[in-house]
Parts: sequence; C-alpha cells; structure tokens
Amino acid sequence: ACLMPLYLLSAFCAGARSAMTPQAAGTNTDYVIMLAYFVLVVGFGLYFGRYASSTKDFFFGGQRFSWWLIAFSAVATLVGSYSFIKYSEVGYQYGVSSMQSYLNDWFWAPILLLVWLPIIYYQRIQSVPEYFERRFGRAARITATVFIQLYLIGYVGVNLLTLGRAMHPVLGWHEFTGASVACVLVTLYVLAGGQTSVIMTDLAQGVILLVAGLGLFFAGVLHVGGFVDFWSLLPETHRYAFSEFNHPDKFSFIGIYVQDGLANNGAFLLMNQGMMMRFLALRGMKDARKMVTLWLLVLSPLAAIAVSGGGWAAWALNVRGEIDTTAQNAFVAASRFLCSPGVFGFVLAALMAALMSTADTLINAVSAIFVNDMYRPYVAKERDDKHYLLVARISSLCAAGIGLALVPVMAGGTIYAAHAKFTAAVTPPIVVAIVLGVMWRRFNPAAALATMIGGGAVVALSFFKPFDSWLLPYFSFGMGPDSYAFTRAFFGLVCSGAIGVTVALLTRPQPYAKIVGLVNGSQLDAMRVFKGGELNRRGGSVAYANVACDASLGDTERILVPETLLKNMAAGPGDIAYICDRRWWLGGLRSAHVKIGGISQDEKVYVGTAVMAGAHFSENDAVYLDKIC
Repeated sequence: ACLMPLYLLSAFCAGARSAMTPQAAGTNTDYVIMLAYFVLVVGFGLYFGRYASSTKDFFFGGQRFSWWLIAFSAVATLVGSYSFIKYSEVGYQYGVSSMQSYLNDWFWAPILLLVWLPIIYYQRIQSVPEYFERRFGRAARITATVFIQLYLIGYVGVNLLTLGRAMHPVLGWHEFTGASVACVLVTLYVLAGGQTSVIMTDLAQGVILLVAGLGLFFAGVLHVGGFVDFWSLLPETHRYAFSEFNHPDKFSFIGIYVQDGLANNGAFLLMNQGMMMRFLALRGMKDARKMVTLWLLVLSPLAAIAVSGGGWAAWALNVRGEIDTTAQNAFVAASRFLCSPGVFGFVLAALMAALMSTADTLINAVSAIFVNDMYRPYVAKERDDKHYLLVARISSLCAAGIGLALVPVMAGGTIYAAHAKFTAAVTPPIVVAIVLGVMWRRFNPAAALATMIGGGAVVALSFFKPFDSWLLPYFSFGMGPDSYAFTRAFFGLVCSGAIGVTVALLTRPQPYAKIVGLVNGSQLDAMRVFKGGELNRRGGSVAYANVACDASLGDTERILVPETLLKNMAAGPGDIAYICDRRWWLGGLRSAHVKIGGISQDEKVYVGTAVMAGAHFSENDAVYLDKIC
C-alpha cells in the first residue's frame, strides 16, 4: 500500500499551504479496517453512554474509574496525529533527543499531586474558572472563562480541520466533508455518554496509538537486523538524550524546556479543562497518585518512542539506501516501506484515533465550562440535574457545530495563525495565576486579574514588530529570532509572574478564613469540608462482601456495613467509602462513593436504590469497600 497520501497531513502540521497530489490511496483492505475502526469506536462509546445518568456522570464519569484506565485514556488525549508526523520529522533530523517534549513534565507532578488535585477533589471544584471565583472572586472567573472557552473552541476547530485534511487523500473527500463526518462520529458518543464514553473510547484509542507507533518502530529495528545494528546506523549526534543547550534555534534544549516543559505542560496539567475532568473521574487521591506515576514515568516515555520511532527507522533505512526521503516525509516513507496492505489501514486508524481522542475531550470540556461556569451560575440557577444534563448534551452539540463552522475559516490560514498566537498569549498568564494562587496565600484577586489581563497583553504585544526585537532577545539565551516561537513562553511566564507578584505585594492579602482549602497548607481543612466532619486517618484494609438493596435507605448515599468489615477497614459511621464491583477489568465502571450509615445485621453490605442504580449493581454482586476518609 502507498502511504504517500499522508504527506498532506505532514504538510499541514509543518504549516505548508500546499501538498503533494497522492499517486494512490489505500487498498480495499485498508478501507475495511478503517471503517471497522470507526464503527467499533462509535459503538463502544454509545454502549458506555448508558452509564451517564447525571451531570456528575456526564462531566466526571461519576468519579469512579481506576488509575490504570485513566492513565491510558490520558495518553490518547495527549497524543495527536500531528505528533506522529512532527516528532518523526524531528527524530529523523536530531535522533533520540526528539523525545524531550514527552519527558520534561515530571517536575509538575509534586504540584499536581500534593497541591492542585487535593484542592479540586476535596473542594468538589468542577472547573478551572470555578476555582478562580472561589479563590479570587467573580471577575476572575469571568476572565478565565472567556480565555479558556476561546482556547478550547479554537482547538476543536483545529482538530476537526486536521481530521478532514487527513481523510482527504485517503478517501478522496473534500476536507470539510471529512471534518463533518468525523465531527458527527465524535459527537455521537460524546452526546450519549459524555466523559464516561470519552474515557472508555480513549482507553481503546490509547492502546491503538501505542501499538501502531511502537509496532512501526520495532518493525524497522527488526528489518535492519536488530537493535545493535539499528543503533550503529545512527550517527553520534543522533544518540544524545538531549539537544544542545542553545543550538540550533529551532531545537535547543532550553527552548523546548521553557515552551513545552514550563508553559505547555503546565497548561496541559493545570489549566486544560479536559484533563481536569479526567483527573476528577478518578475514584480518589490514592488512584490519582498511581495514575500520574504510570502516566508520566511509563506511558509517556512509551508514547515518546511511539511518535518518534518512525523518524528513527526512516533514518536507518535511508542510511542503508533502502529509501530516499526528507525529514518532513520521514514517517510517511518509513510506514510505506514497512507496512503491507491492511497494516496501512491500521496505521491510518491510529492517526484517526489520535485526533478523535483529542477532539472528544475538547468537546466535553467546552460543554462542562458552559454548563458549570456560564449557564448554571448566571442563566438558570437551582434547576434539577436532568435539566442541566439536557443542557450539557445540547452544548456539546453546539461546541461541535461551532468547531465545524471554524473549519473553512481556519483552512485559509489566517484565523489558524491567529488562534496559535492567542493560545501562546493566554497560556502563560493563566498557568502563573493558578500556580501562585495555590502556592502563595498573599496572591489576591487584584493580582490574579493583573496577571491574566496584563500578562496576556504584554505577551500579545511581543507578536508585533518592532516590539518582538525589543522584548524577546533578553529571554532567548543568546539565540536568534528563530527561537522566539519557543522562548516567547518564557517571556510570558516571567512577565506574568512579575506583574502578579508586584501587585500582590502592593495590595492587601485576603483573610485566611476565605481561602481555607483553596491554597497549599490547608489540604486537611479541605478534607474535613469534603467529609463534613472530623477525618478518620486510621490505617485499614480493603473489605470484601456481597451487596444487597435496602429500600428503606432510599435515595441517600448511606450504606449499612457488617461490624466485622468495619473493623477490618478501621472505619465507622459517618466515614466516606468507595464501593466497587470486584472485577478489576471493569476499571471501576460499576462503583459509587458512599457514606457509612450504620451496621448491618448479616454479612452483606446494604445500599439504597439510588446507589444500586447509579453503580449498576445487581442483587448479591461481589463488591469491595475501601475507606476514603
């Protein structure tokens, strides 16, 4: 099969305005595999949509999922199809150091695990703008809402445009037709199941991404005779884990670090509403720690190899004289040479998986912010949950529609470039505002607004001449104008931080009583608020039993637990626990958070009708109980 059609995707990701006309598309076998993939993904998402019966399920998956499941789905959100093209190109040019962008986010883990996640989890915060209001007031919430919604909606359009352009050479469709079909497919399962469907489909798509990328790399290694022979084909400069400190301008270590490591990864982990919802879908903080460890230390390095390996393989094949390619076309050339008919279709399915798994997360995130930060607080307060669930589904449809409407506009390049500049301007100020907000008690509402608005304005100014040459050289570590695309992020972080710190020092801090549970050092207070009482931090073990329904418990979250199990758990009445189907491979899909209400008279755990239905339990199911606090 000929993979030359994928050149269009690489041309798009490189910013080119034209692309090579494909000589041939895939075979019928490739088309069958792609069609089967689309049918399976949509069917998979629609099936799990039956687990979304409330806004909590629609936006946060019911806060029930296991760590390993969320880790795999997060990888699918992180990796886009452009990643395969982009990092294979860099891998061909610079070798192993192309993995840098996927390996420089680990230092965010302490802030994420020890500060940010406990705050949003125990304070039951549903969005980044909600945190801004509770920490800094309504004006900060409105400002953050506007910035983040524009950021997310623009990215929906970018992803749909990329999907359309990827499908054009393969199926012969116009890019808008391809984007429309992809939009409908993604929206179907997001509309049906929200975050639950997104998580389950992204689990499958994450596995496909890793298998396809790693498979292509190892196929190349085996073809050249094994790892030793492959390594010998790489020049010494291609074997370094990191690029040179400040050379070349477009791929220096410091440039990648300040843009990806500091700004982009900070935004992805702390500001991205889609990832925030993914974290909140976890069943508790213990699972959050496991998930982040697996994701950052195991799956991210594997993803780095998966997206870069095509470029490494292409270099080795080129040295052997088996292919003749450029860096831009490295992934295409390696795939075309190594893949047989059918396998090509699987690689194309992996590219589609990368884009669909990003688009579905963005659509669900836009809907969450609209409902929780715009509609619920300002338009329709105190309505029943079914009403908000309906609005969530309608807003998901609208988000997809607006994103699709942006496709023909962005296709011209002007709005696409403008959106790229806007995201570069808005990301550093909001990241700085979040970090200072959670880490520094003195950081107050005036400082937060000054950071977001002032920092964004200063960064935006750096896009225009002659201001770029006046402002950016001092933050470019001796590099030239080609580095500005990277070092502008560092400039934005420094300026936003300087503005925020200065205003905070010149204005009066908030009383501590108003920010308890919202700032570092008050996590235990947040846990007490979460529980509604004093904490139980005694060590206990997981307890196993069978579940039964007690209609007298009604719609409450109270459960009755045998006394022997309470002793094993070191728990008592009033404690919050997690009850889950004992089958690990369900990943927490059948589970619920409950409050221990009393002691049962036999060896069964009794739950009310609401818990029974929400957790999708059947009478006498085998379950386990785990105390939370």
